[in-house]
Amino acid sequence: MMTKIKKPFFVFNPKSYLYGEELLKLAQKADEMAAKYPEITVMVTVPFADISNIANQTENLIVTAQHIDGITPGRGIGHVLPESVYYAGARAVFLNHAERPLTLTELTKSMQRAQELGIETIVCADSLAEARAIANLKPTAILCEPTELIGTGQTSDESYITATNQVIKEVDENILVMQAAGISTPEDVYRTMKLGADGTGCTSGITNADSPIQMLEEMIVALNQAYQERG
Repeated sequence: MMTKIKKPFFVFNPKSYLYGEELLKLAQKADEMAAKYPEITVMVTVPFADISNIANQTENLIVTAQHIDGITPGRGIGHVLPESVYYAGARAVFLNHAERPLTLTELTKSMQRAQELGIETIVCADSLAEARAIANLKPTAILCEPTELIGTGQTSDESYITATNQVIKEVDENILVMQAAGISTPEDVYRTMKLGADGTGCTSGITNADSPIQMLEEMIVALNQAYQERG
């Protein structure tokens, strides 16, 4: 099982579009691609109820939780206990996504709990100012994704990608930068990586494709090609 995010990386984030057997098939394809391209970190974000199944039937992915709460074992019915997702097999987590936003206090607590357990953190930021603020919290990676572009098929423009890359690296050059707004084709993946991102990812571009498995494969191939060409 992979446990550390290294660049370049690709995240397949099926949100709540997939579950069970259909999700497993795509996760196993992602696992196959991760084995084929060991220099790429491949991640799949997984609904909580599917984490254990996916983790038990893959070897080369970083299985990623969609959220955790900043709580410790004890009271907290209906919350997401970090120890629970770790036990199930998740080794990374998304935090502060536009569909699951957190206050600064909540984000800080969730990140602290993740770091205590050795869970990698990918924290979402929808503006330059938010990216700068989050960088000071020292996540593993920051997903720079303007909320208004999510799911639109419209990618971030070159100036936004360049500016957010620069702002984050100025705070801490070790923080990985993920750019994924509107990614819907292998060409989008290629362009985004050529502009300097450490990683990218996709949801509906894969889940809504005629062949999700083929689209997933083509996107990872495109990421590898762009990163290799960057040298």
